[in-house]
Amino acid sequence: MTLIRTSLAVVCLAVLAGCGADGEPVQPSLNAHVGLGGSSSYVGGSVGLHRGPFNLYLGF
Repeated sequence: MTLIRTSLAVVCLAVLAGCGADGEPVQPSLNAHVGLGGSSSYVGGSVGLHRGPFNLYLGF
């Protein structure tokens, strides 16, 4: 449960930073992928922000 809350808090902060509350808006990036194997499948992705020399990415 703690991991879910932490992840949700990070996403909320990224959205707040992306809305331009402290200056020019930063456009977030979203990557998603689905994999299929012989006996399994998986879904994953990441959400990220890029501004100047700083990058913040959250993978799931």
